[in-house]
Amino acid sequence: MPAAFLGHGDPRNALSDNRYTRAWREFGASIPKPRAVVVVSAHWYVASTLVTAMPAPRTIHDFYGFPQALFDVRYPAPGSPEVAEEVAEVVKPRWVGLDHDGWGLDHGTWSLLVHVFPDADVPVIQLSVNALEGYDEHFDLGVRLAPLSERGVLVLGSGNVVHNLGLLDWGGGEGGSDWAVRFDEQCRDLMLEDPARVRDLVHHPDYHLAVPTPEHFLPLATIAGLAVATQSPASTLVDGYVGGSLSMASFKVG
Repeated sequence: MPAAFLGHGDPRNALSDNRYTRAWREFGASIPKPRAVVVVSAHWYVASTLVTAMPAPRTIHDFYGFPQALFDVRYPAPGSPEVAEEVAEVVKPRWVGLDHDGWGLDHGTWSLLVHVFPDADVPVIQLSVNALEGYDEHFDLGVRLAPLSERGVLVLGSGNVVHNLGLLDWGGGEGGSDWAVRFDEQCRDLMLEDPARVRDLVHHPDYHLAVPTPEHFLPLATIAGLAVATQSPASTLVDGYVGGSLSMASFKVG
């Protein structure tokens, strides 16, 4: 089973038909139907590593100021306590806590999956981004999750390679700022040629502009770790920019 990192961008993509959402749909249609999906979402950024373990996760609308139609979206995919326990087991001796009732599926997950699996018929488990850990720990987590790929589980990272909302210009068109393009293109080259070196990006001169806070970047570390562990090549699903400072780069692994 392949893995992927998807740049989720604007929550309104959940309701849109554009080249990004079409790429996500094509990805879902191109792979065997997985036993379950584990999504590492930038929007579950907490001081622990947790996995949702409820049988029916709720749809979380973790944003404000958007059209009512977006708040009306429900993604009723089942959860899987069994796969959640499998995640916790496969990463040992690292600890992953089972969340039975605290979270659900936030928009980092469902705004993608409404396109990848529009019938909501694949069990979905969400994995948090640990705010107390950095790139190396999230890379290691991906290495440890790699056996799930052989068990029919799709691992997705949901974030953005470049995510600077403070510099976002909604009227800026689809081009990226010079610094965003430099960082994004270097990330693409590393993912496609040597994902073990994606860590080098933390020393890139544009890192602090591209990654002012780490939560959207760290899911990529997990997918890079999985790519290295499975010795799977990566390819670009789609790329582009929103407002100059938001990268929509998405990668398929395997």
